[in-house]
Amino acid sequence: MATPLSDTPLSPLKTVAVIGLGTMGTGIAEVLAKAGREVVGIDISQAAAAQSVATLEAATARAVERGRLTEQERADALARIRTSTDLRAAADADLVIEVAPESYSIKQQIFRELDGIVRPETILATGTNALSVTRLAADSARPERVLGLHFFNPAPAMRLVEVVSSVLTAPQAVAAVTDLAIELGKEPVAVGDRPGFVADGLLFGYLNQAAAMYEAKYASREDIDAAMRLGCGLPMGPLALLDLIGVDTARTVLDALYAESGDRLHAPAPILKQLSEAGLTGRKSGRGFYTYEAPGSATVVRDALTPLEGTDLTPGRPVRSVGVAGSGTMASGIAEVFAKAGYEVVLAARSEEKAQTAKARIGKSLSRSVDKGRLTAEAAAQTLDRITPAASYDAFADVDLAVEAVAEDLEVKRQLFAALDKVCKPGAVLATTTSSLPVVACARATSRPQDVIGMHFFNPAPAMKLVEVVRTVLTADDVHSTVREVCVKIKKHAVDCGDRAGFIVNALLFPYLNNAIKMVQEHYASLDDIDAAMKLGGGYPMGPFELLDVVGLDVSLAIEKVLHREFRDPGLAPAPLLEHLVAAGCLGRKTGRGFREHARR
Repeated sequence: MATPLSDTPLSPLKTVAVIGLGTMGTGIAEVLAKAGREVVGIDISQAAAAQSVATLEAATARAVERGRLTEQERADALARIRTSTDLRAAADADLVIEVAPESYSIKQQIFRELDGIVRPETILATGTNALSVTRLAADSARPERVLGLHFFNPAPAMRLVEVVSSVLTAPQAVAAVTDLAIELGKEPVAVGDRPGFVADGLLFGYLNQAAAMYEAKYASREDIDAAMRLGCGLPMGPLALLDLIGVDTARTVLDALYAESGDRLHAPAPILKQLSEAGLTGRKSGRGFYTYEAPGSATVVRDALTPLEGTDLTPGRPVRSVGVAGSGTMASGIAEVFAKAGYEVVLAARSEEKAQTAKARIGKSLSRSVDKGRLTAEAAAQTLDRITPAASYDAFADVDLAVEAVAEDLEVKRQLFAALDKVCKPGAVLATTTSSLPVVACARATSRPQDVIGMHFFNPAPAMKLVEVVRTVLTADDVHSTVREVCVKIKKHAVDCGDRAGFIVNALLFPYLNNAIKMVQEHYASLDDIDAAMKLGGGYPMGPFELLDVVGLDVSLAIEKVLHREFRDPGLAPAPLLEHLVAAGCLGRKTGRGFREHARR
């Protein structure tokens, strides 16, 4: 009878075998060798093994050039790596990490063979990001020593490592690889066994929704990617990221997620199948959502779908003066943006006092810009002089563009548009900054729905580059052109989208946030581990729970409800935990408590 792992003292994990020497396996081997481990790289292909060695030599040479390694450290690291095409080369390993293709049959065959090769106490780790660790462990003679060790690509640069336990895994094995991950300079996050684990479980649902959005011709690939980079601060747009990951790999991961969850958000968008089966798998093939200079290149080249510059054939209407309705942070920020760009701005609120307070807020913002050297004192004074506070929307009689930034309440906005319809001159463009309400409902409150359009700025408006330009089915072409031209003048990046809930950014962002809440609700992972996973594994500037507390849980719940009501998808139903926190008055930073405790301001 085999000795239980818990009764066997584990030797230090000094020798590590890496099975599968593709991009990920080679990166893991580099990390291990640099950290002083003896590495045995194994691949059934002699060519792959040779390519791996060449890649390691080039990568470590670059590290020397950049001052991250000395020549001696490089030589020592390379000397610690040997390669083989024979699985028996893993016989003396303390830890085996397999990063073979995402196939149960391939991985199970490797684990079965390893049972007859490695020592009883050797830990076997799978690098899968989509398959069940439990299922792989169950096929092993010693399931208690099998776990998941999921590195992120590129392994030398990415700090996150997900340590995945099955119900069979011995705690001693988990502790040993967790300690190793820390010694490698990584941040280990402990997660349970379900497809996608934490980072990919959240990431791939979002990527899938972006692919579906593109497939529906709702927005162009360039606008979807720009919206998520500029609106959320992400390092890459979702479609460019799918091309980097591999469209075929993404489809495999989503298939596994959907098989487990049954959530339609994980059902692979048909375009992923179409591209995969056509061999258009992304960067590695030279073409996916985008076209690349050559297979393996990161350089995007023009193709039939690339938008031509200056394709707005309809000239816009002249805009010299702008009215901004509202007195909150958003209205003040938008007024500041227009005034900085040289427009005469009328800032109208419900009272003279509110309008003056909003202008004073802009003055403070401009002073901060002067203090930081971003603006001269003279330019700040001129900007402030261009803003005229007003206590009535009657002051909008001569503006060419009226932008409302009042409360996110449809009835309030409809009443405002009815008022603007009476006050504003014929031909004035009327814009709403709503983030989730139907623009056409605002348009129908006027006698000129063709003049109404959405201009969704992001908070804080002076700093955020993105504006979602939302056309309704009634919006005139020259109104759309006008707003696009204005966005250029105020130095914002405009993306076009149709009038449906969430537009681009919120329609992709909030289902991801909702899924993160469900993970916590189901006790699958902690707040801190999920936030760490998305920052370290996905390059997100904030984790989902940090972001929820900043946005406000009440605002988040309202957007979730709008998305659920519009798309009728059960997967978009707000997580009960979010509803409970809002009902308890825990709304995030603004109340001092949301998912976390915050110091009251």
